[in-house]
Amino acid sequence: MAILNILEFPDPRLRTIAKPVAEVDDALRQLIDDMFETMYEAPGIGLAATQVNVHLRAVVMDLSEDRSAPMVFINPELQELTEDMGQYQEGCLSVPGFYENVDRPLRVKVNALDRDGKPYELIAEGLLAVCIQHECDHLNGKLFVDYLSQLKRDRIKKKLEKQHRQQA
Repeated sequence: MAILNILEFPDPRLRTIAKPVAEVDDALRQLIDDMFETMYEAPGIGLAATQVNVHLRAVVMDLSEDRSAPMVFINPELQELTEDMGQYQEGCLSVPGFYENVDRPLRVKVNALDRDGKPYELIAEGLLAVCIQHECDHLNGKLFVDYLSQLKRDRIKKKLEKQHRQQA
């Protein structure tokens, strides 16, 4: 397994729309393992392949405290199950150090393939629903900062660009 490099906002590669996975094979399973290792090391609770510059529709997630509940979503398709919205403070491994409130549907259904290519369906609420929507946004080239005002988004962008310059 390997720790992968996580792209950071405003990297334009984060805006790439991911392509569907054609075949769940050993190479994809290796990517998934590497994504889990990268997510845990970061540390985070979700990671989309887009964030590690692999533009395939694959997401890993683990909301447990002890890393005991890994979830894999390959080619996830979301359906909102309610018009009721909830506000959660979201952060992102691609927007490190920033947390902002985002409104999202409280309940969603996701259809996806697991790490073995078997289809499954999941009804998600609460943090799980938020995380699934957040990671699926990445697959569509969207970041949580896109839900913020232009002023907040620009402020975050400038601070991260400054950090990147200082690290270079």
